Amino acid sequence: MTPSSDLDLEDWMDSTPNSYDIYVLGFQEIVPLNARNVLGPRNSCISTKWNSLIGEALNKRRRRGAVLHQEITNSSATERSAQEEHFRCIMNKQMGSVSIRFVLHETSFCFVCCHLASGGKQGDVLLRNFDAADILVRTRFPGGATQELPKKILDHDQVVLLGDLNYRISLEEAETRLLVEDKNWSILLENDQLLIEFSTGRHFDGWQEGLITFSPTYKYHPNSDQYYWCFDGALGKKKRAPAWCDRILWRGKGLKQIQYDTCNYRLSDHRPVRAVFHAECVIRGDADCACGCIALSSSSE
Repeated sequence: MTPSSDLDLEDWMDSTPNSYDIYVLGFQEIVPLNARNVLGPRNSCISTKWNSLIGEALNKRRRRGAVLHQEITNSSATERSAQEEHFRCIMNKQMGSVSIRFVLHETSFCFVCCHLASGGKQGDVLLRNFDAADILVRTRFPGGATQELPKKILDHDQVVLLGDLNYRISLEEAETRLLVEDKNWSILLENDQLLIEFSTGRHFDGWQEGLITFSPTYKYHPNSDQYYWCFDGALGKKKRAPAWCDRILWRGKGLKQIQYDTCNYRLSDHRPVRAVFHAECVIRGDADCACGCIALSSSSE
């Protein structure tokens, strides 16, 4: 998913003055998944383009002359070591996660961008559940050099999990298509695999998700608002019933979601999702402060 040089992310990121204090962007499959692309120069080139576009969008707004986004290119070994303490990657075959953490005043934050097992076959939901549990259990941060920080994802005060979670709709493909055409979201959401996992309490205990009021985020024809099955050209190819694959979840005291929607960017066969949070932070003396946070996720297959 190589972005065009004239792509404007300002609307997607809502980077107007005094909008948000923290931005978190998660990407999945920005290059085709093979060793040459993931490890080769193409991956670096695409990442550089995204970094440039993000920096351009953020730096359009300045506060007191401060640069809001600056890529670190010549950090010292000590600085790199400190950065690595707050960054972890978990991989399993083609799927995995990237986790990053930080402390604001006395409140610890952790953001987890993940890509869970794909597939709409019976039993695939179990693989997604396993992937999610594996990421939350296996991810370990080293101890902080200057202050005691949580080592596990779930031990942080406030946690946001975002990405292509790949949960599908547990209905026959033909029925799913008809309900999508009628925009009957209520019936579709009653059969959404992730919401079913929430309701049973078997997985994602303590996690929350905002109310879904937007169309399924997958699978679209490239550069189109038409779902994959809408054109005759899709006949004979793998079936891909629409689903809310791209999600943003959260947990923790003092974290409140105030917006949850999609962005009308036709970058891939997914639609990026966006969530805005109001986060309360504890500071010394038991006082509280607040900050605005926006989490964005974009995926391509």
